[in-house]
Amino acid sequence: MIKEIKKIGVLTSGGDAPGMNAAIRAVVRSCAFYDIECVGIYRGFQGLVEGDFKVLGPRDVNYIINKGGTVLKSARSEGFRTAEGRKAAHAHLLENGIQALIIIGGDGSFTGGLLFNKEFGFPVMGIPGTIDNDIHGTSHTIGFDTALNTVVEAVDKIRDTASSHKRLFFIEVMGRDAGHIALNAGIGSGAEEIIIPEENMGMDRLLASLKKSKASGKSSSIVIVAEGEKLGKNVFELGDYVEKNLPEYDVRVSVLGHMQRGGAPSCFDRVLASRLGVKAVDSIVEGKSNYMVGLLNDQVALTPLSKAVKGHTGIDQELLRVSDIITI
Repeated sequence: MIKEIKKIGVLTSGGDAPGMNAAIRAVVRSCAFYDIECVGIYRGFQGLVEGDFKVLGPRDVNYIINKGGTVLKSARSEGFRTAEGRKAAHAHLLENGIQALIIIGGDGSFTGGLLFNKEFGFPVMGIPGTIDNDIHGTSHTIGFDTALNTVVEAVDKIRDTASSHKRLFFIEVMGRDAGHIALNAGIGSGAEEIIIPEENMGMDRLLASLKKSKASGKSSSIVIVAEGEKLGKNVFELGDYVEKNLPEYDVRVSVLGHMQRGGAPSCFDRVLASRLGVKAVDSIVEGKSNYMVGLLNDQVALTPLSKAVKGHTGIDQELLRVSDIITI
């Protein structure tokens, strides 16, 4: 059990997500509440390896709750992948008197934290920050809600030009291994079809669906495609295939890309990040380690990090059914 915690380190790792700054703010101010010194670690695990640390107080995190990205920055770290790099990271933590580490990131970041704990017995606590919403142990990850709103706003604008020119748009959204963004944004934006990695739609079914839409009187269509879809090598190949087989459609492709990561976090993400940040510090003070704080049934709960990185949040079958019904 951890006793008399006096100093906690916090870092952000992996892809940035709106709300990470709100989580950093909550961690820093929770530490101040407990009279614990908080140390910000810049550039994720790379900053840990290099000792890029800065003590943060409550006023250092003023005016960041509304900002996207992460003020602590993030970076790939080949150094942390080596035993020598992790040994250097551990030495920097000990030199600075840091007794526990809070990692804000996704499953890759948590895997690094688990390995670090296994090698050095160093207390680690995870906060899920990723727009993909693909981490087991939480119904929502920080950044997911904001990314959804960004996608829906973009699709609404694309639909204006799609309907004006009677075009079929394939819109690619993020989700290399998970279709949560595509499914939710597709329903929210009224897309005619949604293509996700978890459901193998098949080209024949896609063509049949688009033919049906055309026959029903729809003059334009929107198809939301998760970047990890399995129908084609990429969304452009998918668009070419449909245009070749359904020449009556004027096909266009739009890739939303990294705009989905940016922007001011939604109120939901700000509140979620604040709740999870406070719970992470609470849990360390209580002597807990190797957990991820998450949201389950609208309550903040702890999930062992080992379970969080092994499992993914499954696609909501009810949403799939809803999608099938309302895209008629």
